[in-house]
Amino acid sequence: MFDDENAEYFVVVNEEEQYSLWPADRDLPTGWRADGPARSRAACLDHIETVWTDMRPKSVREASV
Repeated sequence: MFDDENAEYFVVVNEEEQYSLWPADRDLPTGWRADGPARSRAACLDHIETVWTDMRPKSVREASV
């Protein structure tokens, strides 16, 4: 399901600013929101690589400041 190169996906992000991809034909999981439009798997992974530069959860990043 998550490795279908021909399907469309959403990049999803949770309140801890952790990213993932999610099939566009399924309801978004609770606690996650779409970060942009549906797109190809490759485009989603490129986007995640660009925006998720610090993989620590938001609460951990804020606690270490």
